[in-house]
Amino acid sequence: MSFAVEYMSEGGYQAKTMEAAAILDCRDKLPAHRSEPAPSSFIETIVGRRGSLRQILSHVKAVAPTNATVMITGETGTGKEVIARAIHELSPRRNRNLVKVNCAALPAGLLESELFGHERGAFTGAINTRVGRFALADRGTLFLDEIGDMPLELQPKLLRVLQEREFEPVGSTRTTRVDVRVIAATNRDLRQMVLDKKFREDLYYRLNIFPIDLPPLRERESDIPELVNYFVRHYAESMGKSIECVPEESMRVLVRHPWPGNIRELQNYIARAVILSTEGVFKSVPLEQFESPAAEEAAEPTLEDKVRQEIIDACRRANWKVGGPRGAAARLGLKRTTLSQKMRRLRIERPPAEETAEPTLEDKVRQEILAACRRANWKVGGPRGAAARLGLKRTTLFYRMRTLGIRRPESAAFTS
Repeated sequence: MSFAVEYMSEGGYQAKTMEAAAILDCRDKLPAHRSEPAPSSFIETIVGRRGSLRQILSHVKAVAPTNATVMITGETGTGKEVIARAIHELSPRRNRNLVKVNCAALPAGLLESELFGHERGAFTGAINTRVGRFALADRGTLFLDEIGDMPLELQPKLLRVLQEREFEPVGSTRTTRVDVRVIAATNRDLRQMVLDKKFREDLYYRLNIFPIDLPPLRERESDIPELVNYFVRHYAESMGKSIECVPEESMRVLVRHPWPGNIRELQNYIARAVILSTEGVFKSVPLEQFESPAAEEAAEPTLEDKVRQEIIDACRRANWKVGGPRGAAARLGLKRTTLSQKMRRLRIERPPAEETAEPTLEDKVRQEILAACRRANWKVGGPRGAAARLGLKRTTLFYRMRTLGIRRPESAAFTS
């Protein structure tokens, strides 16, 4: 169980600190590694604090002194844990514990015990009383990584701790009160999970008090040169090597690469390249040999791609009509408002009129009724009314007009 939970005390330092970013121009020579005075704060150790992370770190400085819950989002490998550490180090709780839990690493039963503790005999195998991570983080900070993977049945108990600052360990009737600052992180779309009923809406709003979104590395090209220099220097020193320079062409290739695994992927690539480097020159590894699984699977459509295509197909069959008994929402078995939300989120828009599909039978019937109503000056009944022109009963025409959503213009007199 211990492998899933990382615990850090006051003097702790973690290797993931390397997952940050920077922006200095790269030269052939690696920047000299000068011994400098100890940094005044944890932020001073983050590579990239003067680059594209500047605004994010300003938000970190603003929220750190408060007790507000923070939600950090971003793709895997973007450095969410480093930002969580920075918030803790800049807060009044920095002399207390920063306790970290990976919510994706344990099933619901074990995760509940890990977070809240348990009494002896609470379940099979509970031979001793265990102190939970919330209790360990009392007056400190608790970092809940991969919060989107927390089982739904455990979320109400987490919500209660956030709201009431109290909980009962598993198998106990004794209420424990705690003073814990919670920082959560995820690479999943929690808003969509709320719509899909896979994440509690009230918990989402309670966690999302102060959101921080980390951009992927492909949107921070100017940061890559300093990151490369930092990792090259770090791994060269740890391996007892002396690497004088990174060739310009190699740097250009690294900057242009999309890095689907973000900083973590870049870090691993540099480690491998340093191992193979000799004679003081950085030897780049062909990126084709270092292709990540994400890149190999990129050609396969994602779930989001499949949903988008399904919605587009339904809209085309309904001639881009969303509501109504024959609209796209009905075809997909969704509420009209739900489909509209999904279309906005997936950025699905109706194409220009000339690009839409051929008129459906419903469209043709609608146009025929509209034409008859206009010719009859919107009079439905009578020998010269729209119903007579269409060869229908007046009640039948009224029913079809309601079904098709046909209403008379305000300027026309609608008579029966």
